Amino acid sequence: MKRVAIVSGHSRGLGAAIAADLLARGIIVHGIARQPHPTLAGRPGYSESALDLADAAALAAWLDSDALATLLTGADQALLINNAGVVTPVGPAGRQGAAALARAVAVNVSAPLQLSDAFVAASDACPDRRIAHVSSGAGRSPYPGWSAYCATKAALDMHAAASALDAIARLRIASVAPGVIDTDMQAQIRAADPADFPRRARFEALKREQGLSSPADAARRFNDYLLSPSYGTHPITDLRD
Repeated sequence: MKRVAIVSGHSRGLGAAIAADLLARGIIVHGIARQPHPTLAGRPGYSESALDLADAAALAAWLDSDALATLLTGADQALLINNAGVVTPVGPAGRQGAAALARAVAVNVSAPLQLSDAFVAASDACPDRRIAHVSSGAGRSPYPGWSAYCATKAALDMHAAASALDAIARLRIASVAPGVIDTDMQAQIRAADPADFPRRARFEALKREQGLSSPADAARRFNDYLLSPSYGTHPITDLRD
């Protein structure tokens, strides 16, 4: 059985762990990120594309090529994991900046939706195809200072829920919150100015009290769910539930 996974933001953090775990399960993995994965290059069944998902022209060119269709040709199971994301800009409206907001929307919303659309078209012959948006509890509960991050993650939730209602043949889709993970993004959050992110102390406490999941553990739980028979039953999911 040929199983193929496309993983965005695969070069570090949760995305890197998801890619490594899928490859260890015998699944062909293609990563999309600005930087290469630190350890997987040269491994059988692994490939990657260097692509900045905030670069609309570069993403459009990649999607207009035959790269995705070639990767998915003959797949019995096709997976798309939209993991790439940015937490910035952090702070209230009026201090966020147009460029940072545009990048957040491009990486967190526009790129996942474009990848999903192209993936569905390219996997039309596949008997089992699944899309996973890596979401966040912040898409479901508002945080001061995170209006951009909360809004973009909520957009992924609604995309999954509405796409599920479309009942596309042989497609399962869900927006999955994986919990709080010890990644570079968490370090960014702990470094934020408390004036911009008043709840910084909560995340400092999570790190101090060992309340963060490791990327490897989170990736294993994420992939267990993605590959399970129940995947997609609930298009908006939190792995902590």
